[in-house]
Amino acid sequence: MSEGSVRIEREGPVGRLVLDNPARLNALNAAMWAAIPPAMAAFDADPAVRCVVLRGAGDKAFAVGADISEFAAKRNDAAQVATYEAATSAAYRALATAAKPVIALIHGHCVGGGLAVALACDLRYADEASRFAIPAARLGLGYGAEGTGRLIATVGQARAREVLFSARRYGAAEALALGLVHDVRPAAELDDFVQGLALELAANAPLTIAAAKTMINALATGEGDRAAAEAAVERCMASADYREGRQAFLEKRPPRFTGQ
Repeated sequence: MSEGSVRIEREGPVGRLVLDNPARLNALNAAMWAAIPPAMAAFDADPAVRCVVLRGAGDKAFAVGADISEFAAKRNDAAQVATYEAATSAAYRALATAAKPVIALIHGHCVGGGLAVALACDLRYADEASRFAIPAARLGLGYGAEGTGRLIATVGQARAREVLFSARRYGAAEALALGLVHDVRPAAELDDFVQGLALELAANAPLTIAAAKTMINALATGEGDRAAAEAAVERCMASADYREGRQAFLEKRPPRFTGQ
């Protein structure tokens, strides 16, 4: 059985989730899937955290999907499969529907369920050696609605067919061309780049980002409620942060947003 875990870290306004199972290229075991929703709930509840970065331990892999070594014990019959799939879906949704922006920092392999985890994040940045694949068609597995829906929302249905039917491995440049990632950087630069971006997002108005994320989810992925999104927009307009943003603009100074 895998001994992996999910590490939770905080540095100023940036929260970090680290998929820590390097001996298995950060494959996610059942405990790791289960750890993601409460971790994201804790970040959402912490006003000091403005942005979350998700990465794999080390530089060889972001994650290579579910830990197959525990399937005999955890996915041995229909009931176990349903329980396991509910846990993975809860992890994806916790990332996708969090009020705060989530950045996937991708070194190395990002495969199968690992790619589904990355697709549940808002932004994805990879190093030049990263590799991406959904190998379900070579394993006889069905790729579920959670991952498939986000893949379609990210790259379009035509490209999604290619990714799923071929089960081929894509290099970083190909993944960028497909739209799987937002940018590709040299491995030595990626961590600093993502940290800088996380701090940049953390300085922006948190209510505005939360409203934008809710609206995008409602319009593009079906994971949000349109009425809730409209209410979030109205909350921005009535917020102290909106007043602060206007005043800072007039005074030609950086705004100091509080999330209120």
